Amino acid sequence: MIRQTPARRVAAVLAASVLVLSACGDDGDDKDDTDNAGGSDTSPSAEPKGDGTLTFGTLLPATGDLAFLGPPEFAGVTLAVQDINEAGGVLGKDVVEVKGDSGDGTPDIAGAQVDKLLAASSDVIVGAASSGVSITVIDKITGAGAVQFSPANTAAGFDTDEIDPNRLYFRTAPSDYLQGEVLANEVIKDGFDNVAIMGRQDFYGEGLAERTRDVLEEKGATVGEFILYNKDATGFTAEINKLAAAEPEAIVLVSFAETTTIIPQLIAKGLGPQDVQLYFVDGNLSNYPDEDFDLTGVKGTAPTSATPDAEFEARLFETPPMGPDDAVLYGPESYDAVIMSALAAIAAGDDSGEAIGANIVDISREGTKCTTFADCKALLEEGEDIDYDGKSGPADMTDTGSLAAGTYGVYEYGDGNAYEQIDTVSGVVPQGE
Repeated sequence: MIRQTPARRVAAVLAASVLVLSACGDDGDDKDDTDNAGGSDTSPSAEPKGDGTLTFGTLLPATGDLAFLGPPEFAGVTLAVQDINEAGGVLGKDVVEVKGDSGDGTPDIAGAQVDKLLAASSDVIVGAASSGVSITVIDKITGAGAVQFSPANTAAGFDTDEIDPNRLYFRTAPSDYLQGEVLANEVIKDGFDNVAIMGRQDFYGEGLAERTRDVLEEKGATVGEFILYNKDATGFTAEINKLAAAEPEAIVLVSFAETTTIIPQLIAKGLGPQDVQLYFVDGNLSNYPDEDFDLTGVKGTAPTSATPDAEFEARLFETPPMGPDDAVLYGPESYDAVIMSALAAIAAGDDSGEAIGANIVDISREGTKCTTFADCKALLEEGEDIDYDGKSGPADMTDTGSLAAGTYGVYEYGDGNAYEQIDTVSGVVPQGE
C-alpha cells in the first residue's frame, strides 16, 4: 500500500467535515492476519489475537512545547488504569501502563518513543497531544496493528479516510472546525471588525487559523493580516511588523510555547494585551504565573467537559505528576480514551489493537447508557450493547473515530496570568458528513 506523506496529508484539512453549531504494539505474531482494514473477527468463536494483557502506552508530552498539557493527561491515564484494575481489569487480568514522552515540538523524539512502546507490546497508544506530532507517527502505530487514541488532537484534517486507512485512529478531543467557529463567534460578539491572525505553520495551526479566518469573514469581519510563521522560529520581528502595519483591533494567536516569546514583542509594538484584544487557543491556553507580562483580559478557547465533575478533578490533582498550578485541560479526555479502549476490548473478548479498534465506535453510541467502567463492564458481560458517556461528556463517535459532538469553553485571564472559564459552547457533526 502506498501511504501519503505527512506533507500531503496537510491538504486534507480543506476536505474536513462541516460542523453545525448548537450554541484536538505488537501483541503477538497474528496481528497482521486480519482481512479488513478496521479490525479482526470478534465473534465469540474467533480465536483471540491479543496476548491476554491489555497494555496502554502513553505518547504524551513530558517535555517539549506542550509539556504544560502533560500533567493532566498522564494523571488521566493513571486514574483510568487504577479504576479499571480496581473493577477487576480486562478479560480477567490487570491492564498495564507503559509511559513514553512525545516531546511535542521537539524533533525525532516521538518516533523513537513509539518504537519503545510497541516493543513493550502496547495495544493502545494514548497520544500524542500535538496534532502535528500525531500525523508523523500514525502510520507507524496503526500499521503495527495498535490503536492510536489521542486525547488532545483537534486538527480537522484527521476526519478523512486518507489519514488512517487502517481505521485504528481515534480521538476524544473535538475538531478544530468547532473551535475555529467558537473562537470567531466570540470575536464577533465582542464587537471587533478588524482582526489579525497569527498562527504556527503546521498541521494544527494552519487548519485552526484558516477555519477562524473563514468564519470571521463569513460573519462580516475583515481579516486585515493573516500570517503563518515557521513553527521552529525563535524570533518574530517581521511577522509582528506586519501585524502592526495592519492596525488590528484584535489579534488571534494560534501558537504553542512560543507565546512567551511573541507576547513581549507584541507589547513592544503597541499590540500587547493592554493595547488590543488578544485571543488564545488550546495550544497556548496555559497559566503563566512566572512571566513578567500581564495577560489580564486576554480570552481563549479550549475543549471542556460538557458536564464538569468536581470529584474527578479533585482526584486528578491528587495524582502525579499534577501540581497546584496545573490545569485539568485534556485530563478527562485522557481518562476517557483509556476507559473506552478497555470497554472495547471487553466487547471484543480480545485485547489486540485490531479487535479494540473494531469496537470503540460501537461502545460509544446506540446502546444502554453508562458512565463508569465498572457499570459498563457489567452490562457488557451481561451481553448488552452500551453507550459510554465519560468524564469529558458524551463520547458518541462518528465512523472516522472522532466525536460526533463537542464542547468548548471560553476563558479569560485575570490576576496572576491565570485563566477562568466564562462560557461554554457546544457543537455537533451531522452524521454522514
